[in-house]
Amino acid sequence: MKIVIPGGTGHLGGVLSRSFRAQGYDVVVIGRNGADGVVPWDGRSAGPWMDAIDGADVVVNLAGRSVNCRYTETNRRAMMDSRVDSTRAVGMAIERARRPPPVWLQMSTATIYAHRFDAPNDEASGRLGGDEPDAPSDWHFSIDIAKAWESELARANTPRTRKVALRSAMVMSPARGGVLDVLVGLARAGLGGPIAGGRQFVSWIHERDFVRAVELLVASEDITGAVNLAAPNPLPQREFMAALREAAGVRVGLPATRWMVAIGALFLRTETELILKSRRVVPGRLLEAGFFFAFPEWAAAARDLIQTTSSP
Repeated sequence: MKIVIPGGTGHLGGVLSRSFRAQGYDVVVIGRNGADGVVPWDGRSAGPWMDAIDGADVVVNLAGRSVNCRYTETNRRAMMDSRVDSTRAVGMAIERARRPPPVWLQMSTATIYAHRFDAPNDEASGRLGGDEPDAPSDWHFSIDIAKAWESELARANTPRTRKVALRSAMVMSPARGGVLDVLVGLARAGLGGPIAGGRQFVSWIHERDFVRAVELLVASEDITGAVNLAAPNPLPQREFMAALREAAGVRVGLPATRWMVAIGALFLRTETELILKSRRVVPGRLLEAGFFFAFPEWAAAARDLIQTTSSP
């Protein structure tokens, strides 16, 4: 099987490519960084990179600038353009291919759902965000990005290719540089306590379940459209960090108020939305398809990930 991963030079691309190559698949990574073995592109224009997609079995487009930054006008434009332009470019490559791939998995985000505490968001009954009265106006930009991302996927003229939007929660991996690495570092520094009360829900998925879910979506010819990639049991941030501290052997986690988070985000050059938004997302369509989560509960997932991180 030939799997092509545009935007696959980042953390998540590494998770997928390592797993697929270990299974003997032919993996082609397309990216901007010029690394050995990476097919170069600029993320928006036609070029020789399109030859990699012609005849592929699967395309998984992960391209997009990191959202872990300050939402300046320049960064906002880069976040939006990198997602929309790359999706348009991949769609163009598939449209022009003599042998288009049977399936195109396009990265999206669980952030598309509303900030809420009252009920979980699945694909059928979940509420998309953008008009929540209790969410700051600058949080709406992330939702605008997600909607534009998925709209570009829908517009792509690829009648012979099945399209799936991966509304992914945070993928937890033991590899350095990922979100788990950051969270464990905060916990070991004593900063892993409740944030602004800790009521906000955290949605997540273990990297092994993420890879297995992608494999199921590749094989399930009847699944199209948006699919939530998240473990079935999101939990409040205070409980999430308590389980992580226990797994990491950290006894104390100092709480932080909203204003403390705002100051910390300023110094870390990031945004408070990444910490304060309640992302209560559940995998309705995966469960309907019979997907079995190896790690449905965060406490067990955290123990496994920490143990893997600590292994020689």
